[in-house]
Amino acid sequence: MAGDDAGEGMLARAMRVLHCFSDDEPALTAAELARRTGLATSTLHRLLAQLTDFGLLARGPGRTYTIGSRLWELGELSPLSLRLRETALPHMSRLYEATGENVHLAVLDAPTPETASALFVGRVTGQDSIPTLSRMGGRQPLHTTGVGKALLSTRQDDWLARYFGVPLERETTHSITSESELRADLTRARSRGYATTREEMTLGNISVAAPLAHVDGLPPVAIGIVVHLERADERRLGPLVVQSAKDIAAALRTA
Repeated sequence: MAGDDAGEGMLARAMRVLHCFSDDEPALTAAELARRTGLATSTLHRLLAQLTDFGLLARGPGRTYTIGSRLWELGELSPLSLRLRETALPHMSRLYEATGENVHLAVLDAPTPETASALFVGRVTGQDSIPTLSRMGGRQPLHTTGVGKALLSTRQDDWLARYFGVPLERETTHSITSESELRADLTRARSRGYATTREEMTLGNISVAAPLAHVDGLPPVAIGIVVHLERADERRLGPLVVQSAKDIAAALRTA
């Protein structure tokens, strides 16, 4: 968000800097940060020095800056890490052992329905698992991912009406971007207890995911697996994922 920083608080300026970093650009120079934030050079350099001193940024090779270890340390204090991920990991590992496939844990990140996405907070994978685009701390669309559809299946009609007010982007030729088709898909997901995608985010991949029952103090949660099209057995995988969702929800209530 570039522009005049007059009258803007220090925290807002710091967030402008931190929001510049991404999966594609985890390391940025001061010049690149200046272009992206629009902050005055003197203001930016003072801010970079402070953020580095606090450990929120770190110096990287080639005069770049990266996210600092203190910011990661603080993030690990979130209930998404301390409570949700730590409780879910044994159950995710059992699901991986039973399937040999990528296991994902995601929550609904929705400041508003129009900006909602699936935030990945846990992942278990192995050498033979199919490569995926997800990573812990990464975001993916709701309508093209298994965990995303599972999360959508928990939403009420008024929430979905706002969500569908924003056009859905097509990730592959198989992505469902029609409101009527996606609503029908969500109805099927609710009736059988799990959602599916078929090459809707990545060609050759199928996902099976189930939502967790509501847990106080946590956002909506879903667990899912991603498998290659050639070895996907929905009738076998669906019940396994649903049972894992039930086990994690039960463990969270007693944690």
